[in-house]
Amino acid sequence: MDPIRYTPKETADLLGITTKALCVALKKDAYTPEDAWELRGKLQREPPAVGTRKQLFLNFKGGTGKTSLSTSYAWRMAEMGYGVLLIDLDSQGHATKCLGFEGEDFDRTLLDVLVKKTPISQVVQKSALPNLDFVPSNLTMSTVDLALMPMAGREFKLKNALKEVEAHYDFIIFDAPPSFGLLNLNALMAADDLIVPVLADFLSFHGLKLLFETVNSLEEDLGHVLDHVFIVVNSFNATFKLAKEALEALKQHYPEFLMPQVIRQCTRFAQASSEGMPIFRFDRDSKGATDVQKLIDDVLARLQVSIAAKAAARTQAKSA
Repeated sequence: MDPIRYTPKETADLLGITTKALCVALKKDAYTPEDAWELRGKLQREPPAVGTRKQLFLNFKGGTGKTSLSTSYAWRMAEMGYGVLLIDLDSQGHATKCLGFEGEDFDRTLLDVLVKKTPISQVVQKSALPNLDFVPSNLTMSTVDLALMPMAGREFKLKNALKEVEAHYDFIIFDAPPSFGLLNLNALMAADDLIVPVLADFLSFHGLKLLFETVNSLEEDLGHVLDHVFIVVNSFNATFKLAKEALEALKQHYPEFLMPQVIRQCTRFAQASSEGMPIFRFDRDSKGATDVQKLIDDVLARLQVSIAAKAAARTQAKSA
């Protein structure tokens, strides 16, 4: 894969400064991700702090474009200056591939962490961005549910394993397979936020119903409450009458969870996935990239509101 190079305009946009200010700080014809990362620190252009957020991309229904969305989301968060760890939970290793790697090239996966008690820091790999790490996956992960079955505290293995590294990241993002088992239960128990990509069709409603029933049972049986659930309509085609009707139904049934930004159907997005690239590396000017950026902006805005509300509640409690 070709090395990443940003134009002066792209680099300035990433840092939120003018091209002139960029050239004053460091003048080059092309910038590497390492250049952008160093300049962000030098110019104090860090993004707003969010603590450490663990976010799970999950839908029990397959074919929703979950992996393409989660990897592009993670990549863009890193470009924006956040420290990101992407964990591939799917034995097919598609998230690993979307970062430009082959899962079979790695000897260790999350299976080693959860079953063989390998520290997760020994499994984490570096991506092409200096602040985006990942935990790879391959076919060996297909046995993880069976291996976890007889273990005590099996639902909390991932949550406990992450304690070693979570302070080093702003976002830990899980890309989960479209199924329910002990691995996805571990991811749900570790997550702060759930991001659910859906298609604008009526088959999606059954998958959402099952997912929300599962989330409710976690609250009742295991005492784990997610901070946020974000439903994201993916691959939306406004020219289809059924798609528009399904979107309206989602607005009626899940108004508090449905994100305002849909991800429009985008050929470039599909091409990016087939090439093993996040959309921001393949075509950052595409409508797919534009939509993912708007989604990220919406998510960050909601997180900031939540953080501010919790801070206000703590202040009020202290003064009471």
